[in-house]
Amino acid sequence: MNTNDHPYSALTPDCVLDALDSVGVRGDGRMLALGSYENRVYQVFRDDEPPVVAKFYRPARWTDAQILEEHAFVAELVASEIPAVAPIGIAGRTLHEFAGFRFAVFPRRGGRAPELEQRATLAHLGRYIARLHTVGARREFMHRPALTVESFGDESREFLLAHDFIPKDLLPAWTSVVDQALSGVRRAHDGHRTVAIRLHGDCHGGNVLWTDDGPHFVDFDDARSGPAVQDLWMLLSGERAAMEAQLSIVLEGYETMRDFDRRALALIEPLRTLRLVHYSAWLARRWHDPAFPAAFPWFNTQRYWQDRILELREQIALMEEPPLAA
Repeated sequence: MNTNDHPYSALTPDCVLDALDSVGVRGDGRMLALGSYENRVYQVFRDDEPPVVAKFYRPARWTDAQILEEHAFVAELVASEIPAVAPIGIAGRTLHEFAGFRFAVFPRRGGRAPELEQRATLAHLGRYIARLHTVGARREFMHRPALTVESFGDESREFLLAHDFIPKDLLPAWTSVVDQALSGVRRAHDGHRTVAIRLHGDCHGGNVLWTDDGPHFVDFDDARSGPAVQDLWMLLSGERAAMEAQLSIVLEGYETMRDFDRRALALIEPLRTLRLVHYSAWLARRWHDPAFPAAFPWFNTQRYWQDRILELREQIALMEEPPLAA
């Protein structure tokens, strides 16, 4: 399989069903593609049993050891009664292979998007994330990467430049602003050293399923080591006053379960800056996958890069302001 061309071209519906059949999970032919671009994820219906969710990992992204470490982390959370959705063990294994694709099978968990404008929801999430972090701090990842300026920032910058994604007429402006932004991120990280723990890594509202009993955390595909605040800031939105109000509620819940070093709030805008740079490089790295031009037609246009330059200028200014207060 040429993963540099069309990484999922051979993953037909028949291949999905045959892969599941190879581990004793027999679908009835009905499948629903779920919203995922990095991997391919399907809800697969069965005749006499509840549906399952089958996740086919993007070829060559993670090693087996890294995927299994993710699975072990989620299993550890579940054992600590934290509502995360762990893969199903089949014949003593959670990671399987079929026709060159690695995959895992998960129970289907229903739920809706969390209402992040509700005080009770934010406080509830704060408490559960604190419990997640208590488990995350017990030991270190041995195989999964850390969230660093180098991995998210420098490597993203170099990829975009090396593969000529930046329009030539915007190249001086983009290079200047991204260098300024990453220098600001580096100063913030050097000035606010925090303990790195195992994180969800991508803890935004789309990766939380809300039920009447509370949340279920899903999609630990980006689990990595980093500062605890990484799992908090993506719950915030709006203007500064709104984000400070939301942050106060999240931390109110968090600190009932676990201490939080509030000096780490100075990392929120630097982490947001890293995510913005990394996001552009993520789209660029996946541009050979036909699903990406179809889903993100605005990427790599002149307007896109002009907007990114303005966005990074705004982030440079925000990183110079006092951090959010809670």
